[in-house]
Amino acid sequence: MKVYLGKDVRNVAVVGHAHSGKTTLIAALLQAAKMTPVQGRVEDGSAVTAYDEEDVARRTTMANAVAFAEWKGSKINLVDTPGFHMFLYETRAAMLPVEVALVVVNAQMGAEAVTGRVWKYAAEISLPRLVVINQVDHPKADSRVGRRRMVELLQEMWGRQVVQVQLPIVDQHGFHGVVDLVTMKAYLYQEGNAVGEVGKIPEAMQADAKEAHEALVEFVAEGKDELMEEFFREGTIPEGHLAAALHEAIREDRLFPVLYASGLRCVGIDHLLDFIQTYVPAPTERAAVATRGVRQEALPNGSAELVAEAEEEMVMRPMEDQGPLALYAYKTMTDPFTGKISFFKVISGVVRTGASVMNFTRQETEVLAHPSIMQGRKAIEVPEIHAGDLGAVAKLHVTLTGDTLGDKSHEIVVEPPAVPEAVMTYAVEPKSRGDEDRLAPALQKLMEDDPMLRFFRDPQTNEFLLAGAGQPHIESVVAKLKRRYHTSVVLKAPKVPYQETIRSKAEAEGRHKKQTGGHGQFGDCKLRIEPLARGSGIVFVNDIFGGAIPRQYVPAVEKGVRESAARGFLGGYPVVDMRVTVFDGSYHEVDSSELAFKLAARLAFRKCMEQAHPALLEPVMQVEIEAPDECAGGLIADLTGRRGRVQGMDSSGTGTIVRAEVPMAEMLSYATTLTSITQGRGSFHMDMSRYDVVPQALSDKILASAKQPAHEIEE
Repeated sequence: MKVYLGKDVRNVAVVGHAHSGKTTLIAALLQAAKMTPVQGRVEDGSAVTAYDEEDVARRTTMANAVAFAEWKGSKINLVDTPGFHMFLYETRAAMLPVEVALVVVNAQMGAEAVTGRVWKYAAEISLPRLVVINQVDHPKADSRVGRRRMVELLQEMWGRQVVQVQLPIVDQHGFHGVVDLVTMKAYLYQEGNAVGEVGKIPEAMQADAKEAHEALVEFVAEGKDELMEEFFREGTIPEGHLAAALHEAIREDRLFPVLYASGLRCVGIDHLLDFIQTYVPAPTERAAVATRGVRQEALPNGSAELVAEAEEEMVMRPMEDQGPLALYAYKTMTDPFTGKISFFKVISGVVRTGASVMNFTRQETEVLAHPSIMQGRKAIEVPEIHAGDLGAVAKLHVTLTGDTLGDKSHEIVVEPPAVPEAVMTYAVEPKSRGDEDRLAPALQKLMEDDPMLRFFRDPQTNEFLLAGAGQPHIESVVAKLKRRYHTSVVLKAPKVPYQETIRSKAEAEGRHKKQTGGHGQFGDCKLRIEPLARGSGIVFVNDIFGGAIPRQYVPAVEKGVRESAARGFLGGYPVVDMRVTVFDGSYHEVDSSELAFKLAARLAFRKCMEQAHPALLEPVMQVEIEAPDECAGGLIADLTGRRGRVQGMDSSGTGTIVRAEVPMAEMLSYATTLTSITQGRGSFHMDMSRYDVVPQALSDKILASAKQPAHEIEE
């Protein structure tokens, strides 16, 4: 395998809405570059980037996958990304190690919900973008007039920087070629041949091609005085000058070129490879990487040592071989044969076999044994990997996704993208004792691969909870548990952590008396309970005077109270937010004991609860929803139907942010509803706000259902 310098590498994230043809397009690019003998297909799992068993079974991409094509002296790294909204964390993470986002737009549907979201992500980090209108060969693809309107719609969405650099050749024979608006040549394709033949622009397209060429030249020349002068003097710009200016405009994120292709029939694919090689910026052309570094101080002996207490500072690390070694781990995958594989981008320096590096995120040393480049799930070992290139290494001990590694004497940290909160949670139960033993280790491995996955125990309900991006996400995890780790589980709706409280004062006496021959049992105490503010918990007060209850028995009374409060009164939920005062009682010199007073306290506590108007409390969440402006009315109506209280609305620049307080019980399946209302264009997160009293009618239903077994959702 040839080793490539950074200047000969192109890193491309292929992004877009689900079913826009991203994986098929990558398969076509690999086949055109002769990286595969035939074009892989998603349907049968032969596509290089569709190797995960769940991806193949569901015919969709749920995690990033990496492949590469060698093309005319360059190495083009292609990162296949998910197109469903619930997996967009993966897509966002894929944008960090690349220099361009190739945005795939379905020729039938145009820019869809996820297309807009991934465009926004790329814009936030000023990542250059290419637009590829795919599936132009589909019978339902738009006509010539419709395609022109599609470009106009893209310009309305993303600005006039969206400019065609190709025109599709579509006639009675279907889509069979493209017109290059830079060279003003046509590339024509025969059935079954991925390599186009250079030909003349069809007569019927001459006028459209001339108009589109002039629009491209005029836009590229804007802001460049020397090009504008040449444009006005000559009426055009020579091909060589235009190509250089177009490359610069793409690199500087000033122009978003539009190309046309058919991944299924391999039309325009080799020309797309040419375009990526010629116009996409190499890693070495991009600006230096912004990192967090640690200041170094020189010791008296002349050596340098990292100062742990020193403040971090921003460090701009140029992407060059001459710099100190630095890597960013952007993905982790567990292979059943190789074990854990860490995917990385070389920020600076050169990776060589056996290099010892420091994991700056975890402050542990790692050894890079057998660095490789990935072709799907196949690792190809290489002697070295240069700055700007993507690589992988197996069996790192502590490294996880988002970690930075490098030369220990030049510490830096690349800031990883924030991991969004899980939006759907299920209680999970192993089916057998053997499954119980295997569950935690198996989920630990899956969580290393998938940062969106959470597994934890609820301290109040004592349930094991599995949280993720949505129901399909959780279902795929359950399927992987069974297929990979032979672990079967049952998913159930999680219990809402309700609590109980009181709304008035009460007093009661509890007396435990038992005589069975010999020493008996006797304990007598009087309790007073009164409500406190939310969040106060249980406050126990000893108000005994005159030795009515000996001092050594008061802790037993408190223990009885707290045990009863933990068991609950109405429905088995913990009782909170009250002051419990023991103020009187009596004892027997012989028969009294700690156990007797603990049991007496339980009796007194229950009697008090009967009189104090107990109530059920439910957790209320602070919810923040971001969605397109036109969806705001539907969101507010839905929140109101969920007993929510809308607190306000703000503009986010790209939509509307709705803030509300909603009971947790009403939010357990909200992710599905939000997707329906916004067509996948909305997102939300929520945090615990407070506990509030449940309305009586609803409280009765909850308490009745609390006595029923949990409903199983899925196996």
